[in-house]
Amino acid sequence: MREALTAERDAILAALTPVVDGIAATFGPVCEVVLHDYRKPEKSVVAVAGSVTGRTVGGAMSEIGMRVLSHGDEAADELNYVTRTRNGTLVKSSTMVLRDSTGAVFGALCVNVDVGAVSQVHGLLGALAGVGAAPAELPTTTFGNDIDSVVDALVDAHQSIQRGSWAELDRAERLELFAGLDTRGVFAVRGAVEQVAARLGISRASAYNYLSQARAARGAASGTSAGGQA
Repeated sequence: MREALTAERDAILAALTPVVDGIAATFGPVCEVVLHDYRKPEKSVVAVAGSVTGRTVGGAMSEIGMRVLSHGDEAADELNYVTRTRNGTLVKSSTMVLRDSTGAVFGALCVNVDVGAVSQVHGLLGALAGVGAAPAELPTTTFGNDIDSVVDALVDAHQSIQRGSWAELDRAERLELFAGLDTRGVFAVRGAVEQVAARLGISRASAYNYLSQARAARGAASGTSAGGQA
């Protein structure tokens, strides 16, 4: 059964590979299409066309992929959301999960469109017409070709929100940091607990302890038991 599912998933990815090039060619240089195999989070990119986020074949999943992975088979498509890359590029994206015949999520097809130029023209026309509005603050999404850079960026982002180093955080803030990272799917990636511990300058045991406490608190708040794998 396992071998049959592996072959089925491989066949789906192989069938979608030419679709990647076709979509990117249709929308032109402002479009990037990325095909992910979530069975290999650290090297999830199996096909890519276009260059909006700088992804390459063999690259790691983004924080969006981590979030999808953390939801497991309950993950849903995320369509037409707008974010910014770390270099400021305004991107409209859609992430469509891939399932095998059992309904298990094993990958995703992602479309990223650089809408920065369109946004600038829209803002200019609005200003000329006197109806310009301040742009909404958009979240920054970390895209990277190695999983370490993505995890590090998420840790740094959470620490900047709390405005303090690990030593300056109280217990509640430390639990909030681990809960936030867990919610964003960081710990769905193999070895992420150890990496976060190293980034924060704490022991692996301490990191696991804070993660366990954060999950227990969230489970108690939702009336369910904390679970999941790190």
